[in-house]
Amino acid sequence: MDRTQGLYNKAKKIIPGGTQLLSKRPEMFLPGKWPSYYSKAEGCEVWDLDGNHYYDTCLMGVGACVLGYAFSKVDSAAKEAVDNGGMCTLNAPEEVMLAEKLLGLHPWAGMVRYAKTGGEAMSVAVRIARAYTGKDIVLVCGYHGWHDWYLAANLTKGDPLADVHLKGLEPAGVPVGLAGTNLIFHYNNIEEFQGLIKKYQGKVAAVVMEPVRNEYPSDGFLEKIRDITNKEDIILVFDEITAGFRLCTGGSHMKLGTSPDIAVFAKAFTNGYPLSAVIGRTEYMEAAQETFISSTFWTERVALAAALKSVQCYEVLNVSSYINRIGKEVQERWQEITQSHNIGIHVSGIYPLSHFEFCYSNALALKTYFTQEMLKEGFLASNGFYMSYAHSHDVLERYFEAFDKVIQKIGKILEKGDDVMDYIDEVCHSGFERLN
Repeated sequence: MDRTQGLYNKAKKIIPGGTQLLSKRPEMFLPGKWPSYYSKAEGCEVWDLDGNHYYDTCLMGVGACVLGYAFSKVDSAAKEAVDNGGMCTLNAPEEVMLAEKLLGLHPWAGMVRYAKTGGEAMSVAVRIARAYTGKDIVLVCGYHGWHDWYLAANLTKGDPLADVHLKGLEPAGVPVGLAGTNLIFHYNNIEEFQGLIKKYQGKVAAVVMEPVRNEYPSDGFLEKIRDITNKEDIILVFDEITAGFRLCTGGSHMKLGTSPDIAVFAKAFTNGYPLSAVIGRTEYMEAAQETFISSTFWTERVALAAALKSVQCYEVLNVSSYINRIGKEVQERWQEITQSHNIGIHVSGIYPLSHFEFCYSNALALKTYFTQEMLKEGFLASNGFYMSYAHSHDVLERYFEAFDKVIQKIGKILEKGDDVMDYIDEVCHSGFERLN
């Protein structure tokens, strides 16, 4: 991988952090050996700059390509938009067409606004909630991006966001005056949530949360959140950026039985094109006209056309049913294979977003070794597997064969009592770290 590694070494000198997205840093997978760049991607196949071929049984564009890479129907819609002019002084009619589609899927909502990324769409949603209520505090559960409103949680003592999604998210550059405006509660901990509601009664603008991520709600968790926010006149915002369109065509909340006041969608519904959507009840969304929310590239046509076609493909192809079925198979085979080699793992996540963790003190080193050996077998693989419509039965069988082979190697290392560090160069990163 001479070209690939050479380019990444250059990137680290001229791009702070090496990449634009933490989740795409090679150090998060296999430092010094992960193929940082691709020349081509199609279906679930990837070719790096040196011509090496891989199957992506990892993150599939960090969850953005649920239909698969270079999906022809979506790309054709995008190309048609390019041919007809991707940007103009006038507005693209796809804005209205996509809005009607989203509102048809979510009858509780009445209006739609667009942005380009999930993080900025979450900022829009929080701004709307604060504008409508005239209050500052948001209660937050889950991961919601990099913007000031969210990182403000780490202005308080400790690292409140560490056990939410990522550790080490320093709030450098976030105004200290935002301290106390973003307060964290943990999923399925209704008592913690009730405590915050009581402590800050009358001061909370919104509750912002992922309806589901690594575990399902229990003991009526979402219903209780909904009841309390209704009673306290607090706007309930669901972040559907990751889970949306995976459990069904639309928001995961449709399967979970609880509707929010505002919902945010992004990568999971556009198949790789930069677009996000904020949908909500009319009375709340109207507040967007009382505060300045506007950006030129939110109006470009290409991503709107691609997103509209993506949603149509989700419906026609019944994509959610397929990725849930194969996700269930992946989780079950993980368990079967590791048990057959006496390896302890913990499996989690909804089926389309499956994860496993090694149940050992050196879990991070084992994860790194697993990635290294799977790469040798021709797979981009880690302890997370995001399902796509492009993952065929043939690809999955090849994956399970390689998985079994690598798990067997791990079993032998553990059986002999060897230090797995003798088999790798460097342990992968697990959170935000400064690159030298």
